[in-house]
Amino acid sequence: MNNKLKVTFLGGVGEIGKNMTALEYNDEIIVVDAGLTFPDEELPGVDIVIPDMTYLIENKEKIKALLLTHGHEDHIGAVPFLLQQINVPIYGTRLTLALVENKMKEYPKIKYKAISVKPKNVLKIGNFSIEFIKVSHSIAGSLALAITTPAGTVVHTGDFKIDYEPIDGVMTDLPRLGEIGRKGVSLLLCESTNVCRKGYSMSEKSVGRTLEEIIKSHAENRIIVATFASNIHRMQQIMDIAEKYKRKIAFTGRSMINVSEVAMKIGELSYNKDNIVDIEKVDKLDDKEILIMTTGSQGEPMSALTRMAAGEFKSVKIRNNDLVILSASPIPGNEKNVYNVINALYKLGADVIYDELAEVHTSGHACQEELKLMHSLVRPKFFMPIHGEYRHLKTHKELALALGMEQRNVLLPSMGMQVEVGNNSIKEVGFVKAGQRLVDGMGIGDMDSNVLRERKQLAEDGICVVCVNINNVAGEVTGEPFIITRGVVYADEQESFVQDAKACIIASLKESDLRGVEPSVIRASLRRNLSNFIFKRTKRRPMILTIVSLD
Repeated sequence: MNNKLKVTFLGGVGEIGKNMTALEYNDEIIVVDAGLTFPDEELPGVDIVIPDMTYLIENKEKIKALLLTHGHEDHIGAVPFLLQQINVPIYGTRLTLALVENKMKEYPKIKYKAISVKPKNVLKIGNFSIEFIKVSHSIAGSLALAITTPAGTVVHTGDFKIDYEPIDGVMTDLPRLGEIGRKGVSLLLCESTNVCRKGYSMSEKSVGRTLEEIIKSHAENRIIVATFASNIHRMQQIMDIAEKYKRKIAFTGRSMINVSEVAMKIGELSYNKDNIVDIEKVDKLDDKEILIMTTGSQGEPMSALTRMAAGEFKSVKIRNNDLVILSASPIPGNEKNVYNVINALYKLGADVIYDELAEVHTSGHACQEELKLMHSLVRPKFFMPIHGEYRHLKTHKELALALGMEQRNVLLPSMGMQVEVGNNSIKEVGFVKAGQRLVDGMGIGDMDSNVLRERKQLAEDGICVVCVNINNVAGEVTGEPFIITRGVVYADEQESFVQDAKACIIASLKESDLRGVEPSVIRASLRRNLSNFIFKRTKRRPMILTIVSLD
């Protein structure tokens, strides 16, 4: 019997998002998180990106549990896709499981078992003993995990910060983390999102105080606040402030409405229902009587705030007396979209307050001094940074070395890496298939799929459609070739381009005896000759579709 614990990284290392880690002891596997990420411009038409779960599917008989650290999409977004393949019980806090349940309504045929846990609960699954530890984050119900096996104890921090003024009044359980550290921890898996930021993250209550001051000082304005729908504590503060200053609250944005209803249902969010008004009725209230809470803090193209900024949101038209507060920081890569929305709001006459102008947002992730405290409490023999791009992981490794860890006891994980951990050893033992799976309306696809390549080709070089009629008996072209192009040449070049392309087609067809030739052969010849002509003319290689009709 192997007395080593095997850790397999299926997501969340070398990248932000789609977090997923598997821990394996003998013939038992537990999975921590199943998240997604959102595509960039290199993935046209893709809706979401999830981890490649091939390794889990191949070993599905060994999988005993899915443990969810919290309810953010980058930790639960791939749960439906895992459950489609593997029937495994899910463990998480009430809010996390409520958000999963809400997501699973789109997959009514999938039956699953969800077990609610609380901080300080201990779960026994075969050779694994899992203790759930309260941590502060930007969503309620967040957990760290202390996973004990015969090979030693692993502490997985999940996403966390150390907030000395938490909204729910319960701090990250530092005393318990210290106790676990004193007993002995073999491996620390610690998040790295904010490792490049010095000092401490700001308390969530500090944001609340700033928001209250802004709302109080703009008593005559209509106020619109955009924030992350999942940040229940931020929402609670905003709603409390609105009620204090006698403003009704209107929710808009699907995720904002859904999350507020779920959180209210399980008691994570409390508000007076009489203080909530439908977004369709906001124009019936004076500006000073309403606060609109909306999605769109990241400039998402179809979000409520983005549509307001574009003048395309029916229920809310931006006007001169509006104050818009973006209570969020742009996620890396979203800066352009966010600033486009801010500029559009200004042009429509609104005043805008965002994180560069006031402390209206704080991160839910630990900065350097908080990470140092986590390391000092847990005191692991071995350390692997997780949840970050390579630059984050490398910086976190350097932080651990500066705290006194030995170089040989710190490993940088990468996608698909498997690591074996014993009481006194840690080593890389190989790689499994891992990476990205792409999800759109057609289903799940691969990075190297023909569909993706074709979408990129269409986006970058356009398309050319050619139709020709051929008398198969005489071997002659009948009529003039028909050509349609999109995205190949500019309008003022179109006429001459089409004429020259037709001449190219006719010339290429005259080069061969076409009597009795299969249409597929003619199509291939046309495509090759036309591609060479277009490349010489435009330096582009558009998608070429050839249609050959035989008379």
